[in-house]
Amino acid sequence: MQSRYPTVMTSAINSAICLSSGRRRLKRRVATRGDELIEFTITLLPLLCILSALISVSWGIFAKSVLQYAVKVAVRDGITVDAVAAGSSNLTTIVKNLVQQNSFGFLKDTTLIHVHYYQPPSPGSTGPVTDVSTVTTGPRPGNYPGNIMVVSVDGYSLPVLMVRIFNWNSEDKSSTSITVSSADLIEPIDPSDLAPLGTAP
Repeated sequence: MQSRYPTVMTSAINSAICLSSGRRRLKRRVATRGDELIEFTITLLPLLCILSALISVSWGIFAKSVLQYAVKVAVRDGITVDAVAAGSSNLTTIVKNLVQQNSFGFLKDTTLIHVHYYQPPSPGSTGPVTDVSTVTTGPRPGNYPGNIMVVSVDGYSLPVLMVRIFNWNSEDKSSTSITVSSADLIEPIDPSDLAPLGTAP
């Protein structure tokens, strides 16, 4: 008859090994209990810095794109405005209002919007363009067909969306200055149907 003692001894040894292994795992777990929190904190700080930089850059790009779109729309519509389309208003005011309306709320008023009118040099000439923004009367006012209309937003201060931190003791809350412009030739409108120029720039 075969003895049961070797089987019992084997089971006891296996139980002791499992118990010892479990104790070692428990000790390891206790010893590394705070490691996850430290690793999470070390990883989180650079991640927040990267996210902050991406959001700030995206905010600036978005604002500049919106203002560029606004001046482009104003030029595109402004070069076709005649006396009938202007009604009781004037060309410069209409163009500035178009910029403000298409600025998605960035421009609260029209003080930063400027409209310039330039007379190009004669064909074949290498001379500079002539600023005729203040010429409101005479045979060739500023908005004469063929002149250049330039619409710009100058020095718009974009408020900071997220504070920029460069070191532990200083932070940058300064705004970003944005300047955009767009230009095109005024459409061939009958000189007798020109809209009033208004006060430019």
